[in-house]
Amino acid sequence: MDEDQLPGGLTEEDLLDEAEVDTMIRQVISDVLGEQSFQHAKADAWTKNIIEDSLKKLQALQKPFKYVVTCCLTQKAGAGLHMASCTRWDERVDSKCTVQWESQTMHVIVSSYWCAI
Repeated sequence: MDEDQLPGGLTEEDLLDEAEVDTMIRQVISDVLGEQSFQHAKADAWTKNIIEDSLKKLQALQKPFKYVVTCCLTQKAGAGLHMASCTRWDERVDSKCTVQWESQTMHVIVSSYWCAI
């Protein structure tokens, strides 16, 4: 395979733009949470909705990728929060986008990963 050629017959048009994914995820978070204050009883539903809505938007792009989306939603309580991930893939086509969002009462971290099929 030519070193400049993308694997699996992918073209430049098939690739995802990380900035576009970032904007899309931020919009999903805003749509789900709006101006709400943290409520422990709603955290599970909010997290589920953020993940499902993010996946729907990624799938709607109709790109040849498999997607994984994770979401961490925590109440702001003065404690630290650390998240990490590690990947091993073809950096020419596979990637990830991590979005950090916060309000006065909560922190949200959404990571989306895409791997070429």
